[in-house]
Amino acid sequence: MEAGEHQGTGEARPSGPTNHALIRTARAHRHTSARLLRGLGLHPGQELVMMHLWGCGAARQSDLVRLLDLDPSTVTKMLQRLEQAGHVRRLPDPADGRAVLVEATDTSSHLLEEIERVWAELEERSLEGFSGAERDQFLSMLRRVEGNLCPGDRPEGC
Repeated sequence: MEAGEHQGTGEARPSGPTNHALIRTARAHRHTSARLLRGLGLHPGQELVMMHLWGCGAARQSDLVRLLDLDPSTVTKMLQRLEQAGHVRRLPDPADGRAVLVEATDTSSHLLEEIERVWAELEERSLEGFSGAERDQFLSMLRRVEGNLCPGDRPEGC
């Protein structure tokens, strides 16, 4: 057997099994999320924008870039798609003509209940077979991992 191979599999042994498990889990979660959101005509991340706008009201596009921690061009494309679908509108910020405000349209409000349903389904699929105590412990551990990776006072994450 070669050094670094799993016995009998011929596969390289991961040097960070937790890293590999987190990456595989995040990928599977995103894939399942994308499939569920597709039924609503949304792409992953767009539901986060909509939930923020419904909860907090209009936001500057630059604030959404920071909130999502994405490239500005990616957020622009996301907002263009949401605008074309009639879920948001973009308008100049009256306080700063160079800035763009994004707000949810009245017609988008029907999506809130559907997004909440999708998130509940995703949560149940993800935690199927976990007891209530295991769910609480798992969430606590995930928060600790996040805190280790995102030190400081950054409540919105890294």
